[in-house]
Order: sequence, then C-alpha cells, then structure tokens
Amino acid sequence: MKKKWLAVLCTSLLVLTAQAGTTFGATEFYEPMTYHNTQTWQKADGYSNGGMFNCTWRANNATFTSDGKLRLALTSPSYNKFDGAEYRTTFKSGYGMYQANMKPAKNVGIVSSFFTYTGPSDGTQWDEIDIEFLGKDTTKVQFNYYTNGVGGHEKVIDLGFDASQSYHTYAFNWQQGSITWYVDGVAKYTATSNIPKTPGKIMMNIWNGTGVDSWLGSYNGANPLYAYYDWVKYTSN
Repeated sequence: MKKKWLAVLCTSLLVLTAQAGTTFGATEFYEPMTYHNTQTWQKADGYSNGGMFNCTWRANNATFTSDGKLRLALTSPSYNKFDGAEYRTTFKSGYGMYQANMKPAKNVGIVSSFFTYTGPSDGTQWDEIDIEFLGKDTTKVQFNYYTNGVGGHEKVIDLGFDASQSYHTYAFNWQQGSITWYVDGVAKYTATSNIPKTPGKIMMNIWNGTGVDSWLGSYNGANPLYAYYDWVKYTSN
C-alpha cells in the first residue's frame, strides 16, 4: 500500500511540475520512464514522416520493460515494411537543460535519438536540437540543430565507449545564444551560430533510413531493434 501511495504522489508531482509554466510549458520536469503517463507523454501512431524515414510510427512499439525502462522498437510487420516508435511530451519547453539517461540501438542504417522539435505541424517554424546515435557506430554520438529549417550543423563526437552496451546520460543546455552538449556531465561541444528560439516538445525515436546510405549506411532489414530510456529531465533557466 505504501509503494502504491508513493507512486501516485510521484505521478501527481510530475504532472503539476509539467504544467507549472505557461508560454514554455514546463519550468522543471523529471520523469522515470516506468509507465506511459498520458498527462505528460504521447505516442506517435499510424503515420510516416516520409523522406528519409522508412517506417511508420506505431504506438505499440513504445512499451515499458519490467525493470522500468521505456523501450522504443523498430520492427517489421511484413516483408520490406517497417514500424518505428516515437515518444514526445504533451507540452513545449524553451531554454534550459535537457537530459536523458538512455541506451541506443546498434545496427547499420538506423537512428536512435533524444531531441526537441517544433515545426509546421505545430504551427511554428522548424526549430530542433538533436542528440542522435547512428547505429552503424555507437561509439560515437552526433549533435545537430535546425533553426527555421536550416541545419547543416552536425558534429560527431567520439565517446570512448559503446553507447549501446550501457546507460549513460546525454544532455544539452540550450541558451539564447548557444547550445552546449554533454555526455555524463562533461561538456563536449558548444554551438553559437543561428541558435533556435522556438519552444518545442521533448522527443525520442528510433527509425530506419532510406536514401541516406552515405550518412547512416544501408539498412539491412535486421529487426527487432530496441532503444532504451531510463529517465528524462528538463530544467529551465
């Protein structure tokens, strides 16, 4: 009974915190990814982004493990058809520190990610800040961002470990004139040019690419593949 009461209290605190802001949504947000909290998270379902995304988002591919982790899956329901998973907050957030404790999937031709996004589907310009793992080499991480749809800011960092083998904390501190990315609390890279300004949703996904072999390598159809997320945290300025 005590454990159940604590779980309810924790959930309530998370919801109150997530709704604390107005224009930018959350002012502080922390959630252990132990179950699907519908007040703070949404699952993408039944559509495809097209372009380089060679999969359809399926809500059933975002599940939770028995030891309390969010598991995003890349699967194949039939020959040469693929389903991915995407998870996002119900609210938007602006400048501040974004963190995720996660373990990406390892396989050529795929991406596992943690990022913020807003765009035409939200009635705004396309602003995005990325932490991306290219499954072809999970000893590296790629940082990137888009401001009003303009990208081309990719920065690849050697991690010194294989990210797919254990959980590590990846983060970025988004300020008005800069973005600094971190791995396990250590600053790895700072960008200062044409920084995004539009509040966005916190998002995670796993997907397989098409037509981008020079970037991701050629996807070989291997499945199921999984990316895992232990917790997510946001703290505003």
